[in-house]
Amino acid sequence: MEKTMNIKSKIVLALLATSSAAFAQTAPAAPEVTYNVGVVSQYRYRGIAQTKGDAALQGGADYANANGFYAGAWGSTIKWIKDAGSDAKGPVELDLYGGYKFEAAGVAYDVGYLRYEYLNNTYNKVSGNVNANTDEVYGAATYGVTTLKYSYAFSDLFGLANSTGSAYWDLSATYDLGQGYSLVPHAGRQVVKNHDANSYTDVALTLNKDLGNGLSASVAAIRTNRKGETAFASNSGYDTAKNTLVVGVKYGF
Repeated sequence: MEKTMNIKSKIVLALLATSSAAFAQTAPAAPEVTYNVGVVSQYRYRGIAQTKGDAALQGGADYANANGFYAGAWGSTIKWIKDAGSDAKGPVELDLYGGYKFEAAGVAYDVGYLRYEYLNNTYNKVSGNVNANTDEVYGAATYGVTTLKYSYAFSDLFGLANSTGSAYWDLSATYDLGQGYSLVPHAGRQVVKNHDANSYTDVALTLNKDLGNGLSASVAAIRTNRKGETAFASNSGYDTAKNTLVVGVKYGF
């Protein structure tokens, strides 16, 4: 799911620095479990700040089967729920996901389900909001270096009441620059059902570096068209949608 995965399978730190999304990739020759831990200068998801501009600790575990099925969990520290009001609590995001990857006619597909679990959150105590836990299904198609992904929320979206049916479009590409470097441009569109004022577009450009021995680093320039506004509910005064630069490191094993 990387507010998939591998969601939250993540392209080396590109979505770790922005978030947890599931992109299509070839299944391993045999079942395997992998782990990752990392830190980012701030956690951005779909262009929106999750930690009020502060650093975040992140990590996850992934299981992949040779038949194409996979499952995993990924977590991160967050601050946006607490910032919504004095009665709101929920310092940790845990993403639980599973899906199936396959190829047909030269196109790699990835379909699955993602649960954003905000542990013990009390976001519903903020007037006008509901529990922040969110359920999405997603589908992605990869051809060459380009991936198009669609996510559909069949619950309220991140605690915004009456937002069931919201959707996110994600278009990205991964370019191998050689010597361990890769460049990932991204454009996304979050459509919030029944809340047109909360819909927005985000873009990012991420440079990744494979440092060897499971260690990688990234730097991402992130921009949204909500400049000067506070996305979703927040009483902190912090502009969660302002343009920013995010750096991160991750260790996979």
